[in-house]
Amino acid sequence: MPTPRAADVEAPLDLSAIFKALSNPMRAQILDWLKDPASFPPQLEPAEEVGVCLKHIQARAGVSQSTASQYLAVLQDAGLVVSRRIGPWTHFARNEPVIRRFAEQVRTSL
Repeated sequence: MPTPRAADVEAPLDLSAIFKALSNPMRAQILDWLKDPASFPPQLEPAEEVGVCLKHIQARAGVSQSTASQYLAVLQDAGLVVSRRIGPWTHFARNEPVIRRFAEQVRTSL
């Protein structure tokens, strides 16, 4: 699975970027889908190890490649997903350390 950089894990959370990313129902749905990478079609490298290929996320979402890329760019900018290039393909996985920190911060702030 793509690993988050130490800077991503230790940096202060940008809560407004995270809430903005999650405010779009499709972006929130994509993040939920990525909890179970094995639920996507098989790919050359196992999704559990390298993340889910953008083309599979795009197909499941039923959107164009550019729209899927935009959704994932917002999630990545918020720190919620990490990406990994393999040849011409980009694979995405949840950034669990950041998601856990965000959940904990929300839990203790409210």
